[in-house]
Amino acid sequence: MVDAARARKLADRIQQIVAEMLERRVKDPRLGFVTITDAKLTNDLREATVFYTVYGTDEERAGSAAALESAKGIIRTEVGRKTGIRHTPSLAFELDGVMENAHHIEQLLAKAKELDAEVAAKAVGATHAGDANPYKSDDEDDEDEDFEDEDDDLDEEIADLEDEDERK
Repeated sequence: MVDAARARKLADRIQQIVAEMLERRVKDPRLGFVTITDAKLTNDLREATVFYTVYGTDEERAGSAAALESAKGIIRTEVGRKTGIRHTPSLAFELDGVMENAHHIEQLLAKAKELDAEVAAKAVGATHAGDANPYKSDDEDDEDEDFEDEDDDLDEEIADLEDEDERK
């Protein structure tokens, strides 16, 4: 087994080689605007997966995928020649979904921003459902004392009524 750091370095080198090959040597008309985004290599250095993106329509993506498949042998030969390793890894090209994911995330963020703006618009001029300050303050203590005074007055009236009832 090869250590992961060596596999990563070799994968980076393969990415560079493939990008150069597509730019300079592969002249397939089906090959659109292709960008090599990443390359992953297994730890045994036998298989390499090259990730790419294509700017264009679905038809252009399909054409670029076919062009990459047909140029796989030439690209693999060049990778073997430029890396100098004993066994040249087999290449697999995979369409990278980074662009679609980024677009989807941007749409979600735009929708969240719209919803935040709606909530902010509804909040303008709105009042609290309960008291503005739900916590007890010193002013409320004075009100409590007023209620206690009223309770005392009621107690006295009740006592007076009971006394009258006893006299009868």
